[in-house]
Amino acid sequence: MNWRDTFASGLEAIRAHRLRSVLTMLGIVIGISSVILTVGLGLGAQARVADQIDALGSNLLIISPGSSTSSSGQRGGFGSASTLTLSDATAVTDDSAAPDVAAVAPVVSAQAALVAGTTNWTSSLVGTTTSWLPVRNRTLSAGRFFTDGESNVVVLGPDTASELFGRREAVGRSVSVAGRPMTVIGVLASSGASSSSASDDDLTLMPLSVARSLTGTASASVSTIYVQASSEDTLSAAYQEIDALLRNLHGDTDFSIASQQSLLETANATNETLTILLGGVAAISLLVGGIGVMNIMLVAVTERVREIGLRKALGATPSAIRRQFLVEAGVLGVCGGLLGAVLGVAGAFVLPRLIDQPVSVSPVAIAGAIGVSLAIGIGFGVYPATRAARLTPIDALRSE
Repeated sequence: MNWRDTFASGLEAIRAHRLRSVLTMLGIVIGISSVILTVGLGLGAQARVADQIDALGSNLLIISPGSSTSSSGQRGGFGSASTLTLSDATAVTDDSAAPDVAAVAPVVSAQAALVAGTTNWTSSLVGTTTSWLPVRNRTLSAGRFFTDGESNVVVLGPDTASELFGRREAVGRSVSVAGRPMTVIGVLASSGASSSSASDDDLTLMPLSVARSLTGTASASVSTIYVQASSEDTLSAAYQEIDALLRNLHGDTDFSIASQQSLLETANATNETLTILLGGVAAISLLVGGIGVMNIMLVAVTERVREIGLRKALGATPSAIRRQFLVEAGVLGVCGGLLGAVLGVAGAFVLPRLIDQPVSVSPVAIAGAIGVSLAIGIGFGVYPATRAARLTPIDALRSE
């Protein structure tokens, strides 16, 4: 038999037992679709994290204070001390000490009660300078940002403006911040962050000096210093320059520096770990599907012993018999892989509507999954095919 006859014979054998063939492929279908969806969920999560971090600024460095120590000797975490000052922010802007720094925005932050008419809301109060807007890569949807020397003015985040004024225009209205009357001069555009970072859109920004007087913050202390590197390529150089500068000013433990790139790498590492774990579960389905293929092919060999004996008696070689059953197993694997790929792609379009999580379809994952399904079919069909090839004609023809 040539290859064409072999394929025709294999397809005929599969069609003769349609239900059995479908049930055999079911394990492969489930496994392949699970692999595609698992990889898609992992890629989608990485893309979402990358988009959120890009929205904050891919060349952003965040300097936080060091840890505090209580009277009992217990140390708090990073950010619990008041070790950063305005002079630190000024030092970072020195071109000779940190040439790769483009802009700096010191911040004083606290929680504050806002009242607009009969509506009240508690928002994150942010006192900063005019450079905050470009450093944090934010834009305005209405109004303008405050300038140097202004006081009693605020810029609201979109969620804050919505909570206080609903659908009414917020710019030009009055709002009381911690008991002090202010005028709304601008509203930020949404950062596009997920619900887990909703505070990025629930902000009340005001000049640094005003925020300091409202919160009672020491005249020189700041909560955080945001630094914008001159470009994404110089982010590492800016990090090293700031680290060396602040170590000279504070020592080794009074501050911490985080970059958006490190956050992205950490989030991606977590997503990759989860993808591998879920992929392992999906691989078990493929293993079960492969065992199903082997089981059914062994049944097929048992059912067709007399046919095998007759073919051998008429001159069929062991390799021809082996090829016959490997083709059947391979067809089952490929068909299962194709159906699984279709199901996986369909799930990639339906699943985001159900779980609000993006799923990215990877052509490489689809091609790899189909290749794996073929390998499973052939791999698990080797033993049944070899067993069929080893039958002697006399023993096969004498079987019932």
